[in-house]
Amino acid sequence: MAQARNSFSDLYIPDGVVAPEAYARCSHLAIGAHQDDLEFMAFHGINSCYDDGTLWFGGITCTDGAGSSRAGKYANHSDEQMKALRLEEQRRAAEIGQYSFVNQLGLSSATIKDAQQRTALVDQLELILLQTQPEILYTHNPADKHASHIAVCLATLEAVRRVPPFSRPKKVYGCEVWRDLDWMCDDEKIALDVSGNITLAEALNACFDSQIAGGKNYGEAVMGRRKANATFYNSHAVDRINELWFAMDLTPLAEDDSLDLQEFVQSKIKHFETSVIDGLS
Repeated sequence: MAQARNSFSDLYIPDGVVAPEAYARCSHLAIGAHQDDLEFMAFHGINSCYDDGTLWFGGITCTDGAGSSRAGKYANHSDEQMKALRLEEQRRAAEIGQYSFVNQLGLSSATIKDAQQRTALVDQLELILLQTQPEILYTHNPADKHASHIAVCLATLEAVRRVPPFSRPKKVYGCEVWRDLDWMCDDEKIALDVSGNITLAEALNACFDSQIAGGKNYGEAVMGRRKANATFYNSHAVDRINELWFAMDLTPLAEDDSLDLQEFVQSKIKHFETSVIDGLS
């Protein structure tokens, strides 16, 4: 195992290759706010790379876990204890999922939610994007209701736009977590096939015991949403895929720097509004 620590991040490489190699081989990269976000929202990338000698999944977790909920056996854990525990949980998931690397940046939620302080996050993401140059990038979607998720989405898009166009990801997906994307019109949302490896999915979800025991059974909720997405995706067709995870295609924002994010999201909402009203008439 190889690991590198500094005041900003904890880089963990499960198979022990040097950091430049771990970054360079990354084909699928996910940038999440919290420990466990990668496993919940970007399982499509993890599963696509799992046991594949040519594709590699890399993960970035932006916050330090200090604000995590805690109950039961973790009720009396201090912020510092929670940070250490959450870091180890994320490392364990990286081992099980055969990640190329996971880089936990260790920033506070308050820092990334502050527009001025968020520059530190953007700087780090820009550097990692230049080092990895993944084909597919997963992050939070801009219609999420969690403030830290929105902050990471904003920082990710800003970092992508700093990268030279020829080095940017070919696809950028804003994934659902705290607010699903079922409301989006089917011709606009991306339906990611996350079926086929339930054992791996459940093993990854189980890594984050501090949150499950802390009063939120995210593992069951995530698996339930995946099944519900697949079942309710098409009312007139027999299910051919057992589990789906929805994403907003943010690729146009990575391809055209002149596009405004708020206008981009408003167009999705307007399309949904029009489809509902048209259905009533």
